[in-house]
Amino acid sequence: MVKLTMIARVTDGLPLAEGLDGGWDPHEEFYKQQAKSIFKNLSKGQNEASRMSIETGPYIFHYIIEGRVCYLTMCDRSYPKKLAFQYLEELKNEFERVNGGQIETAARPYAFIKFDAFIQKTKKLYLDSRTQRNIAKLNDELYEVQQIMTRNVQEVLGVGEKLDQVSEMSSRLTSESRIYADKARDLNQQALIRKWAPVAIVIAVDLLLFWACAEFWCMEEQWILSGGKAASIQGQ
Repeated sequence: MVKLTMIARVTDGLPLAEGLDGGWDPHEEFYKQQAKSIFKNLSKGQNEASRMSIETGPYIFHYIIEGRVCYLTMCDRSYPKKLAFQYLEELKNEFERVNGGQIETAARPYAFIKFDAFIQKTKKLYLDSRTQRNIAKLNDELYEVQQIMTRNVQEVLGVGEKLDQVSEMSSRLTSESRIYADKARDLNQQALIRKWAPVAIVIAVDLLLFWACAEFWCMEEQWILSGGKAASIQGQ
């Protein structure tokens, strides 16, 4: 039996629509958080298979990705895998038909919450796997699901957590490298100052002495000239 249905944009994990039925499990919020974690992993380019089944407790997630949108449902483990994916295919076709042109521009979560009406209507058709309609779908040999990979939720989300840790470590190392580079640059500047400061001081002192001597010579020359003029005047 279908328990949970969610639709999200793969590029950023933004939830677009959800089946609004509840009360099927006292831990349903826990499973919704798992579904959102799966979307988050997909938005990071993890679990790139376009179709996958993920086991979690007594349930199993099934998802398909089409047009950068992920259509996900969670069912009892006993529910036929083929019916679950055909259910998602019906949702995908209708969602693309009705909302296809607005998916990329959606800016807020659950922008297409009205799609719940179609989710509920379609879900009712798949409730009982023994109806003639669903038996015919199960016998449809053209729709094959045997090759779709099945993984455990800890394995899927654990990979995501490890990659997050690697990404965090990489960011920290990059930050520390920048700090080290800044310190190295400061130390180099200080070393240059210590190396050339004495030379600069000596040059500055030499220039100051040269200027003082030049001023002294100019004053002495003016004094001599002024003394010579005075002696010439007295002689006359």
